[in-house]
Formats: sequence, structure tokens, C-alpha cells
Amino acid sequence: MPKLKVGHLSPTPEEDAAINAGIAADPDSRELDAEWFAKAKHASEVLPPEMYAALVAKRPRGRPKADATKVFTAIRLDADLLETFKATGKGWQTRVNAALRQFIAEHPVGRK
Repeated sequence: MPKLKVGHLSPTPEEDAAINAGIAADPDSRELDAEWFAKAKHASEVLPPEMYAALVAKRPRGRPKADATKVFTAIRLDADLLETFKATGKGWQTRVNAALRQFIAEHPVGRK
């Protein structure tokens, strides 16, 4: 079977023919016709209410908010310092944060 080319929105006629041949050769697959759709029931009619509610519940997008959120800031650093932290891989900003916390712990400053 030919592979679907990246960037295509729909398969080429050859790819479509190969896909349809694969479907026709699968004994467990069948085309859903008008009769099937006429008998079909909505998920809310066949699933337990709590399961249906869980499936259709709107969930917030993205990562859950942390208890202590970070503040975005821009800071100028020496290029070699930045590259050293970036070279440690994913999570380098967290390690910069930890290094600054360690510095503050080792060099307490009187607060006003």
C-alpha cells in the first residue's frame, strides 16, 4: 500500500484506491449506509449518564495552573552563561531559577 504523502490534504486517486482495497479486504469492516444511520442512537441514549457527562464535559485547555505561578521577565545574560544552561537540556530555565534561589540563600539580603 502506498504511503500518504506528507502535506496532502486528501489522498491521491492511487492512494484512495489502495485504502478502499484494504477496507474491502477486511472482513470486519463494512460501509455504514443510510439504514445503519437510521437505526443509530445518540450516545446520550446508550451510555450511562455519568459516562456521557464525562465524555462531553468541557475541560480547560493547557497545563493546570500551578499554586505558585511564575512571572515572565526579560533578563540580559552573558551568552556563554545562557549557552551553558541551555546545553543541560530541557528544564534549563528551572535550573536557572534554582541557581538564583541558591545564590539568595547563600547571600541573604536585608529586606526593607
